[in-house]
Amino acid sequence: MKRFLIGLIAMAGLLGQPAWAQKQGGVLRVTHRDNPPSASIHEEATISTVMPFSGVFNNLVVFDHASKQDRMDRLQPELATEWAWSADGRVLTFKLRDDVKWHDGKPFTSADVKCTWDMILGKGDTTFRKNPRKSWYFNLRDVTVNGPGEVAFHLNDPQPSLLAMLAGGMSPVYPCHVPAAQMRTHPIGTGPFMFGELKQNESMRIVRNPNYWKKGLPYLDAVEFTIIPNRSTSQLAFTSGKMDLTFSTEVTPVLMKDVLASDPNAECELLPTNTQANLMVNRDKPPFDDAKIRSAMVLAFDREAFTKILSQGVDKIGGSMLPPPEGLWGMSPEFLATVPGYSPDVEKSREAGRKIMRELGYGPDKPLKIKVSTRNIPSYRDPAVLLIDHLKNVYIDGELEVLDTSVWYARLLRKDYTVALNVQGVGIDDPDVMFFETFSCGSERNYTNYCNRDLEAMFHQQSQMTDWDKRRALVWEIDKRLQEDGARPVISHGWAATCWHKSVKNISLANNAIYNRWRFEDVWLDR
Repeated sequence: MKRFLIGLIAMAGLLGQPAWAQKQGGVLRVTHRDNPPSASIHEEATISTVMPFSGVFNNLVVFDHASKQDRMDRLQPELATEWAWSADGRVLTFKLRDDVKWHDGKPFTSADVKCTWDMILGKGDTTFRKNPRKSWYFNLRDVTVNGPGEVAFHLNDPQPSLLAMLAGGMSPVYPCHVPAAQMRTHPIGTGPFMFGELKQNESMRIVRNPNYWKKGLPYLDAVEFTIIPNRSTSQLAFTSGKMDLTFSTEVTPVLMKDVLASDPNAECELLPTNTQANLMVNRDKPPFDDAKIRSAMVLAFDREAFTKILSQGVDKIGGSMLPPPEGLWGMSPEFLATVPGYSPDVEKSREAGRKIMRELGYGPDKPLKIKVSTRNIPSYRDPAVLLIDHLKNVYIDGELEVLDTSVWYARLLRKDYTVALNVQGVGIDDPDVMFFETFSCGSERNYTNYCNRDLEAMFHQQSQMTDWDKRRALVWEIDKRLQEDGARPVISHGWAATCWHKSVKNISLANNAIYNRWRFEDVWLDR
């Protein structure tokens, strides 16, 4: 039996900071970009929920914040103290802490872990209203308990990536005794902060948990998020000192230069967001049930133009997986060059697209008129405007439709759109998360209804592989097939900055995910 035993250093919550350095108290003030659909992390698919409410919860395990890259071979315990795989790789058993209480005083036990994943699997007495991560656990057969301090995850097939999914910010443990409906408006957790308030379209507040099981943490008295939808206003609030921290990767490369020039007390870190702008086409709605039209749309892209205009060339071009070296699984530039639609000869590609459209009866005097839907925040609107401009090159005339966040996700879940520009966030840099969440037949987050059974068999094949190099080679082949098939064409992979004042200490960001490091338990203020 392969066993992973973790020492107690991380449990002290020090994470490399000398004990004498931290200061207790203070309120961390953070900008927020829009109104979160709810406070329930398990029911939402947006950083707008994850960032403000991660501090309420704990996971079984978390990624090691001392590592710049979130990797499944660099994990630390949280509610679990140790874990072990069975010899056949089909059972993952956790031993749990026995000194943890929920914010309402009830004890945390293995039953809470089982309840959480039973709800995700749809097996519990109560169910989630939305369940965007159900597809992550396609291979999870059952969760069993052995007394209050031990829980086991039973898989149909070996799947090493299960640990990575459990470590992500979208995998907190929920309490058995709190209804799912309450978790949307007043969540109860075991984390360093307790829910304070959620004022729709105004603000969110989480407050220090005085009985947190990590003694001495958190340092902060509270974290307050203020919703400022306008980027310029948000930037001014930060540079003027009214805010201490910007919303996760909401500062573009261009704006980052302005922030650093105008605010000598600012620190900014520019990183890949592991979000990607992609074209979504509802394959069930004519005329987009015709693969020829979908192909013509992809041939209209000038990906280099997207990156130059949106990020001054900082964004990267890639397939479904995050490009290397920050991404662990993305196609190399040499391999990407073999993928149709990624040719640097944009005009040649566009002429091929126009030829397709002419054969279908369209032309400069008879364009295909469409509505392009997107979310009403700048990181979505800006690429959507460019997309509309590019589609004109293949006789497609688009009209922009912008939707508030809550409406946007509801529409996507109902497949109530024709053409859309989405900025897809990937919770974990792992092929199982990307392939099964986005492209598996019937997944809630498969917004385009793409379904390829032969390719899905390859999803399962790579999932079971333990040889990293062989798995990556198969992942590249799958990714190439997805791009050739126009499953959800990727335009660019975003890079952006998060900024904070020098008085904010111990911010730790990963270079391959934006969802997994917002517990705030060891952040402190030097003022």
